[in-house]
Amino acid sequence: MEYVKLGATGLDVSRIVLGCMSFGGPDRGNHAWTLDEDASRPLLRQAVDAGITFFDTANVYSAGSSEEIVGRALAEHGRRDEFVIATKVHGRMHDGPNGAGLSRKAILAAIDASLTRLGTDFVDLYQIHRWDPHTPIEETMEALHDVVRSGKVRYLGASSMWAWQFAKAQETARANGWTPFVSMQDHYNLLNREEEREMLPLCADQGVGVIPWSPLARGLLTREWGEQTSRSQTDEFGATLYGDADRAVVDAVGEVAAARGIPRAQVALAWVLRNPAVTAPIVGATRAGHLEDAVAALDVELTDDEVAALEAPYVPHAPAGF
Repeated sequence: MEYVKLGATGLDVSRIVLGCMSFGGPDRGNHAWTLDEDASRPLLRQAVDAGITFFDTANVYSAGSSEEIVGRALAEHGRRDEFVIATKVHGRMHDGPNGAGLSRKAILAAIDASLTRLGTDFVDLYQIHRWDPHTPIEETMEALHDVVRSGKVRYLGASSMWAWQFAKAQETARANGWTPFVSMQDHYNLLNREEEREMLPLCADQGVGVIPWSPLARGLLTREWGEQTSRSQTDEFGATLYGDADRAVVDAVGEVAAARGIPRAQVALAWVLRNPAVTAPIVGATRAGHLEDAVAALDVELTDDEVAALEAPYVPHAPAGF
């Protein structure tokens, strides 16, 4: 495993982040394809054994059960200070007023609930899970700063939004002496490279770490076009992200992988990892092989010709994922 600093911070993180949306009670929330605790634990153990120290979850994943599973497993697999635990706030956790969003009330309630589910006194990276257009950014950034000052959170991160929104949030924090974001979790892979236009250059210039979600495009980059999985058959959100124009890129990944004699996942991840703006991609896993490919991708160095072949079929996309 390789380790790098998260952006301009002194925080060491593994070069692969284990995305924990795959872990959670199938009967909780809206992801019927998730692995229950018994099925999740071996994968979390495998990740720890492979040297992965960075784990990303969210309060909304399987209605909080992802946080519960991750917290219990990591408590058994090592010391708390060995792991970087990231979670998120924004999504709806209960009906009625203040059950979602980034108001002061919602944030202060959500962090306490996440800490309880995770079974820890602090979260290493607390991320806003999208932009909240209904709450002044000043209210959000001050509340997040107070959570950091309370000792419940070590660092702050953001996720998919417009670059101007991210810049506004950062300037709001700096102008008021509040804690800024140190990371951006955005949508970036061979099928959607729109973040190369503004967000990635902004993060690189400002020393913000980038931890892309869906680096394998919901698994589309790991298999033949049209091949279905239990997740893809019920993934309504994922169905909005990609289309038929992306098939040529998927085919190109298959050709490079076949020529090298390695799985497609390793090629697609190696392409994301080679971008100097990227700190660590977030990789989900429901099988041992998924983790094995993620770690193996660290040793794959694509040639300029291979990169050109992978990038040539790309077509611009409308903004998606936020």
